[in-house]
This record gives sequence, structure tokens and C-alpha cells, in this order.
Amino acid sequence: MLVVSLSQVSAADTALVGGKAAGLGELIRLGERVPDGFCVTTEAHAAGVIPEAEMRAAYEALGAGPVAVRSSATAEDLADASFAGQHDTVLGVTGPEAVLAAIATCWESLHGARAKAYREARAISHEAVRMAVVVQRMVGAATAGVLFTANPLTGRRTEMMVESATGSGTAVVDGSGPVRREVLADGEAMPELWALGERLQRHRGSPQDIEWAVDRAGELWVLQSRPIITLFPAPPESDEPRVYVEFGHVQGMLRPVTPMGMATLKDMIAAMLASLGVRAEIVDIGGRLYGDLTGLARHPSARKRLIKLMAVDFGPRAQAAMEQVLADPRFAPAEGGPTRPPGSPSTALRALTGIVGALARPDAARARVDRAVARLAAADAGQAPGGGRGEAGHGSAADDLTWPIVAGMLASALPGHLLKGVATEDEIHTVLGGLPHNVTIEMDLALWHLADAARDHRDLLLGTPPAKLAEIYLSGGLPEVGMGAFLSHYGHRAAAEADLGVPRWSEDPAPVFAAIANYLRLDDLDQAPDRRFARAAERAETALAALGGRARRRRPVRGSLALFLLRRARRLAGLRESGKFAGLYSLAADRRRRLEEGAALVAAGRLADPADIMFLTPAEAAATLPSGAGAARPITDLRSVVADRKAWYEAECRRRHVPPVLLSDGTDVEAASAAPGPDGAAAPADVLRGIGASAGRVTGRARIVHDPGLARIEPGEILVAATTDPGWTPLFLTAAALVTETGAIMAHGPTVAREYGLPAVISVPGATRLIADGQVLTVDGAAGTVTVVL
Repeated sequence: MLVVSLSQVSAADTALVGGKAAGLGELIRLGERVPDGFCVTTEAHAAGVIPEAEMRAAYEALGAGPVAVRSSATAEDLADASFAGQHDTVLGVTGPEAVLAAIATCWESLHGARAKAYREARAISHEAVRMAVVVQRMVGAATAGVLFTANPLTGRRTEMMVESATGSGTAVVDGSGPVRREVLADGEAMPELWALGERLQRHRGSPQDIEWAVDRAGELWVLQSRPIITLFPAPPESDEPRVYVEFGHVQGMLRPVTPMGMATLKDMIAAMLASLGVRAEIVDIGGRLYGDLTGLARHPSARKRLIKLMAVDFGPRAQAAMEQVLADPRFAPAEGGPTRPPGSPSTALRALTGIVGALARPDAARARVDRAVARLAAADAGQAPGGGRGEAGHGSAADDLTWPIVAGMLASALPGHLLKGVATEDEIHTVLGGLPHNVTIEMDLALWHLADAARDHRDLLLGTPPAKLAEIYLSGGLPEVGMGAFLSHYGHRAAAEADLGVPRWSEDPAPVFAAIANYLRLDDLDQAPDRRFARAAERAETALAALGGRARRRRPVRGSLALFLLRRARRLAGLRESGKFAGLYSLAADRRRRLEEGAALVAAGRLADPADIMFLTPAEAAATLPSGAGAARPITDLRSVVADRKAWYEAECRRRHVPPVLLSDGTDVEAASAAPGPDGAAAPADVLRGIGASAGRVTGRARIVHDPGLARIEPGEILVAATTDPGWTPLFLTAAALVTETGAIMAHGPTVAREYGLPAVISVPGATRLIADGQVLTVDGAAGTVTVVL
């Protein structure tokens, strides 16, 4: 079929007529007022010849007047790919010859630079896409525009937004003229548009982006309806306003979590919070971990401390958003509610005893941490998964890990407050540089020494792609370079390592080989990581000595306390990474068991790959295994479910913005408040503002990185990323500076940056979008600015 009437097509015909035509056919079936038209199908496009006779007949049937000729590719107007503006549309076309030319223009636009780039960004195959073309009678529009059935700027599902302009609405779509924008909280102002939006959203099952026009007789026409693909997924429905704070970036994760990993992380975080006497429901929103902090926000006492407590791990962007929430009358303190802070007296006593003990005897506390990590490593190497986590989850083992780490974090955080007016943040950051006893730093330096020792194999390691090197290594064909010893100690790590579903380095060492290649490109050995770390430690001791005399003279009591804490910080704060490092042993053991279960499902013909089990929940996996021990109903078509979830996961991996704080109506609090920079002042267009997290000033070329396993960081380049976790830190060893979109001063990335004396600016909104790869930047870690130089 080469030409078909729009009234004859439906959503089932997308492969034949493309996304736009299929959507228009659905609108006609719903009874909406849609301009008459026809579609030149993908079969015609595949044949490469426009069916001229059939097209002329269809055009004559429309009245042979002005028409709109619109692209309708098979990948267009889908749930995760709108292709808005990527293919051509020709308006006001009159005469069969002009229509033929316009159809050809639409066909050619399938292979235009815009469309190709859009497909590549979304991993859509060029070869798999076909182009159909819609031809519709033009509406003589008095007014036209776009209706969003949810606010696309804030995510608020209880609002609609209308953008309109006089005439055909071209100004709205391409931004070529003045546009009127209105936000609708109800249907009073524009009842017909509001009712249209409610109908189509209800039918389509998701918020819609609707193109419309009103003709000179006042009739409303629907020109298109497609999903709003930019909205972050909505939180669970609630009868009352609730606030959710994103937990993933605490661990340097903005990518989605696999279903199996989500279940594991929910349990782990809930147990961790419970050990601190805090209860918070962990919620899956868009595959990310969010904590429901509504209770704390409404708690008369806890809300007073909430913003300060968030400084440690959640950072300034989440803090600023939560301040907006606390000022919202809907989250006012609950009347008659408890005034006592959450948490049990026994937890408070354990915390006090553990923290004071660690500060009094830091070396003994550090030894306890080392022993606890070693016990967990040994347990998970030789027992069923869960044993290690259980040991760490209660009693003395958890205390051995938790309170020395907390003591080190407090010893790092408090001196800045005690020395206000005496010491700058820059000086405090310098004192906290080059900290010993950090397992992530030890890992990075071990990898550097491995690379340095492997220079005899430089040509092989630089000339072979990391993925191929990993394949050769796993097959036993690589010369001995020390990789086995490295992986025996650190092979349970990876980027996004908190997700059970992510392969560990021991399974896929390609990211490790990529890091080694980066190190081998470092020719200036004065910039070698071990030397940089040693210099940072020397600067720290020098700064501490200089600060000591000044602090005692100007603040005898507070200054002495601050100096005591800074010295303890240098002996304890490096333990910051040990708790997570220990917990990863349990995750690695769990992952091994799950992969064994996946292998059993592969043998049974239920899965294609053992790792596919990570796209099931624990209950689904239990019900599907031969034992059938789970309470959930077994999934009949397991491969289809896994394929759908993988596609969703890959689409979510491409999402570049994850709201730090969400409300239950979908509001992205940060976007809704549209806050200026941290100092409240507007910055020049070429200056991006964030939070200085590690002192220093450096100029270099930007390297935008979304996947550390694929990154090539040349010595002296500035690493720009949405977020980082310990699996990213090998990249720090050749980078000149670090810029991230999220983070807190005490988070993994900034902590490691300070160890190396690497200038770092964190919490720079939109950094990976606003900075172009290769641009020359100046990063000022003291001022918290990133300046585009060239």
C-alpha cells in the first residue's frame, strides 16, 4: 500500500505510516477534529519512487488547495523520541507538482545532519528507520500553538502550559516570532483547550505535547499529539503532598538502577538509616533511588536540622531545593506532632561513645575499621551472600566501621565553623588534602604503579582498544602486567558499583585498561599521581602549621579545638571510603549468586544471557527459577519482559538531568524555583558558578565524560561530568581539574580531588550541556567558578 487515507490508519500501522500519521489516525478514531489528509507510506519510501498517480488522486480528493506536507518517520513521535524539528515540514503547498517536491524534501530530511545526530544520540539505527509523509489540508488559523498537559519546565502534573501565536503557529514551533505563554492551574481560562488536554492525556496514558489551531470561525483543530519525553517520571500518586530527595548521587550515580539492584539498594539504605535511628521510605522513581523525607520535613524539631544535615552528602543544590520545600505552607510542621528529634537514645549513646573513642584513639579506631573490612572480604569470599551484609548491619561490626568514619567526617567539617574569620575555606581544603588511609586513593595509586611497571608493553596497551585487551586478558592471552593482583584486591569495584546489576571490573576489566592507557600517555613524571599526592600532603602539613599559630593567637579555645580536630581529620577522614568499600564485598557475592541463577535460566531456555536476570526483581527471579520458591506469579514471556526493561533502561541512561528534590505532583523543586547562582548574583554568560570543593586554579581543555569506561583523558584536560563515584577516580590521575553537576563537599569525587590537590568545582547545574567538548576553561576551586576562555 503506497497511499492511504489518515482515517484508515491507527497506532498498529506505525511501521507503514510512521509515528505522526499513526497518531493522527488515532485522534480521528477518538472523534477529535483533525484536518483531512492522506499518507504516502514507508513502502513508497522503500521503493524510492513517489506514487505520482495515487498521490495526485488523493490530493484532488482533498480539494487541490493549500496543504501541509509533513514528515512521519517510523521512529517519530514515540514515547522516548519525539524527533521534534529533526525532519522537514513544508506548509502552504499548492499544486500537485509542488506537493511532489515537498514529499521529496521530507524524504531527504531523513538523512539530514540533524536527524542523523538525533538518532545517534538515542542509539537508533539509521538503517532501520523509514519515512512516510503526511499531506493534510491547511487550516486557515487565526491562532495556533502548543498545549502541554503537564508543565514541561517544572514537571508539575497539576498544571498545563499553553504557548500560542497569531496565525499558523510557526512562531511557536521554530521560535521565529513573539509567543504568548500561559500556565493553567485549571480549565477556567481556556476551557476547550483544558478539556482537550484532559481527554488526550487520559487516552494516551501519559502527559501530552499537543499542537492545535483555531480557525477564523473559532473551531479548534488538533494537528498532533505526542508524549512529552523530557518529563522526569512521576512519583507514586499520593493523597497528600510529599517530598522526595534523590539518594543516588550520594554514591555518584545518576544513571538508573537495574530492577535487581534497586531491590538490594532499598534494603541496604533502609537498614543503614534504621541503624542511625531514622526511618524513611525508599522509592523507585524513574529507576532512581529517592527517599521520602516528608516526615522529617514536617517534624517540628528535625526540620530545623535537616538543611545542615544534608550538607554532608546531598550538597548545595539539594539543600537549596529543600529550603524551598520547608518554606512551602503545605509542608508546615505537623500540629500536635512529636517535638523530639527522631532516633533512639541507644543509637545516640552508641554514636557518642564511638565518635569520642575514635577521636581519642584514632590509630586504634582505624585498626578496627581495617579488621572489619578484612572480615567482610573473607566472609563473602567463602560463604553464602547476605552473611557479610548481616555482619555489617548490626552490632559491633557496624560500629567498628561507622563511628570512626563519622568521627573523621565531623573532624573535617567542624573546623571551618570554628575558624570563621580566621581561616578561609581554601586553607581548610588545603589542610584536608593528601589524606592517608583512603582505600580509593590506594586503589588509584596501585593502578598507577601497575601502569608504570607495564611500560615495556606500552605499544600493546595503547594500540589495542580496551575492550579487546579485556577479552585477551580474560582468555589468558595477555602478558603478565600485574592485572591479576590488582583485580584480586579491587576487582569487586566498578563505576556505578552500588548497583548489583553493573558488571564488576573482575568480569569486565575494559575500564581498567582504559585508565592504564590514560596513565601511559603521561610523559611529565612530575605530574605523576604519587608525586601529586605527596605534594598535596606536604602542602597540607605546611598549611596546618601556619594556621596553628594564627588560630591560637586569635581564638585560643576554639582555635585549639579546631586544630585538634584537623589533626584527627588527617588520621581519620581518609576512612570515608572504607564503609562503601566493605559493603561492596557483599554486593559482589550477591551478584555472583544471581549470575549463577541467570545461567540456570539460560540453560532452561528462559533467558539469552545470565546477566539478564538483573532486569528481574528478586521475587520474579525466585518465581521463575526451577525451584519456583517465590510468591510472585512466574512470567510467561521472560525474554520479552527483559527486552522491554533493557530498552527502558538504555533510554533512561541517556537522561542528563535528574531532579535532586521532587514533590509528589511531579514538581522538580530546583527547576520551579529557578534559583540564581550560589551567591544570588547573576553571572556573566561565560562564567558558570558552582561550589568550590578543592582549591586551586587551572586552565585546560574540557573533556565531557558520560561513561568512564570509554573515556580518554589526556594529561592536562579538565574532566567535566554529571557526577562521579570511586569507579571514576582513576580518571582523576591525568586530569587537571574536576567539574561536576552534583555533589557535596564531603562526597567521593571532591574528597579524592582534594587528596591529589586537583582543583574542583561541584554542583554546576547543566555543566555537561553548557560546556562543549574541547572548550578551553579556567577552573577556580576557591571561587567556585568555571570560566569559558575559548
